[in-house]
Amino acid sequence: MGDSGAEPETAFSTTINKTPIDGMSCGRMEVLAGVVAIVSKEVVQHQGITLTMEGIVNLQLSSKSVGVFEAFYNSVKPIQLITSNIEVVKQGKVPGGKTEIPFEFPLHTKGNKVLYETYHGVFVNIQYTLRCDMKRSLLAKDLSKTCEFMVHCLPQKAKLQPTPVDFTITPETLQNVRERSLLPKFLIRGHLDATNCVITKPLTGELVVESSDVAIKSIELQLVRVETCGCAEGYARDATEIQNIQIAEGDVCHSLPIPIYMVFPRLFTCPTLETINFKVEFEVNVVIVLHDEHLITENFPLKLCRA
Repeated sequence: MGDSGAEPETAFSTTINKTPIDGMSCGRMEVLAGVVAIVSKEVVQHQGITLTMEGIVNLQLSSKSVGVFEAFYNSVKPIQLITSNIEVVKQGKVPGGKTEIPFEFPLHTKGNKVLYETYHGVFVNIQYTLRCDMKRSLLAKDLSKTCEFMVHCLPQKAKLQPTPVDFTITPETLQNVRERSLLPKFLIRGHLDATNCVITKPLTGELVVESSDVAIKSIELQLVRVETCGCAEGYARDATEIQNIQIAEGDVCHSLPIPIYMVFPRLFTCPTLETINFKVEFEVNVVIVLHDEHLITENFPLKLCRA
């Protein structure tokens, strides 16, 4: 932040390694560490420089659920996970040029609260921010700069057991079909190597089109977030697309293995999470689009974790 003349330009960088409060078996406390960097052409007089750290879960309802859960707005407010404030520099002057002031924040939570992993969703948003404020005299504008820092949850200690899933898609296996007799004949087989997935590793598998009476137009992988939030009066569950990856285009050769490969995007995914007020879950859809515009979808729930 900054303007011309004596207005200083301030910026700061942060680094973080995070251990959740409920996982401190060795008594080690992680800290948020970095520097406040102040750049100014001239000496800057100030009334103090402070840092404020905050972690918040913001919940909201989709437009289709607003009329159903009016009580939601009164009972569910942003959930504060952590908040802390320190004075970095007392009232005084900062010399011209570049000044760097190191800082450290211990990640202390209140009571039995846990720091959930950073997650940017549609109806659930878990965000951690650090704000730097420089108070100045009445004739000079106060300066402020905010940045976000990421929190990773502690890797689970138990060894993750792979859960491979084989699937077969035919007109008979499809659900929510009104006129099954009008569907073209097809046979698609495949497998996912695991539905219990490590978030830092790709989702992998294989798909084979054995036969199809109608030419195939496209085969896609759709990653979906399922967010549930609410209160004692009721819960709203909404599924929205995170990303869609095309793994095949056109009428693919029959009996030819097609690899399934999808990387989980950071920020928009997190380890599967379930709390009293909200849940964050994930699913993947294998979508086959036929040239006659029939859409075939096979759904697989996923459990994401950090290992």
